[in-house]
Amino acid sequence: MLKKLKLENILFLDIETVPEFESFQELSDDKKLLWEDKTQYQRKEEFTAEEFYDRAGIWAEFGKIVCISVGYFTFKNKERTFRTTSFQGKEHDLLMEFKKLLHEYFNKPYHLLCAHNGKEFDFPFIARRMLIHGIELPEKLNLFGKKPWEVPHLDTLELWKFGDYKHFTSLKLLTNILGVPSPKEDIDGSEVRDVFYEEKNIQRIVNYCERDVVAVAQIILKFRQEKLLEKNEIISV
Repeated sequence: MLKKLKLENILFLDIETVPEFESFQELSDDKKLLWEDKTQYQRKEEFTAEEFYDRAGIWAEFGKIVCISVGYFTFKNKERTFRTTSFQGKEHDLLMEFKKLLHEYFNKPYHLLCAHNGKEFDFPFIARRMLIHGIELPEKLNLFGKKPWEVPHLDTLELWKFGDYKHFTSLKLLTNILGVPSPKEDIDGSEVRDVFYEEKNIQRIVNYCERDVVAVAQIILKFRQEKLLEKNEIISV
C-alpha cells in the first residue's frame, strides 16, 4: 500500500516547541496552579512545579510552536528533488502561513501529512494551538467525524510499530537502525528550549527542524525500498 502512494502527494513536517514563557514566574497564578495539577503525575516528588517548567513545551496548553518545517518531493524529467521550507516568528503568524500552504497546495483528498509520532504529537499540537489562537482548522487537521481510514495522516512511528501499540522508537534510533543519516548532528529536542530562550538562535532550531523533516522522508523511502536522498537532491527554499 505504501508503495502505491505518490511521494509528491505527501507533505512531510516537523515542529519545534518551547514553554510558552521563558520562566515559571511569568505564568498567572491560575496557570501556575493548573500547571502544578497537570504535571503532578509526571513530577511525583522529584521536582517542584517550577523546576519542571522547562519541559512545558511538550504540552499544547502550556507550550508554543516556534518552528514548523515542511518538505515535499518534486519530479521533473525523471529527476527527483526534495524541497524544504520553514515557518518561524510569532506563533499566530506561522500557524496562518502553514494553514495557507495546506489550503493552496495540499488540499486534495489524496494529499497526506507525514511526521514521526505525528499522530500523538505534531498534528494534535498544531490543531490545539490553532484553536487557542482562534484559527479555524484546515481540513487536513479537522478530524471530527472522520473514520480512521479517512484520516489523511501518515506516521513513521506507527508504520514501524506494525500494530504493536506498546512500542516507542525515537526518530534518532529509527534512522540509526535503518542506515539513514542522523538528523541529530547538532542539537536534539531537549535542547530546543535553551537554544530559543537563552541563545536566541532560531536559525539553529530551523536547521534542526528541517533535518528532521528530511529524516522522515528518508524513512518513508526506506520503507518503500527506494534509494535514499542524496545531498544534492535536497533544497532548502
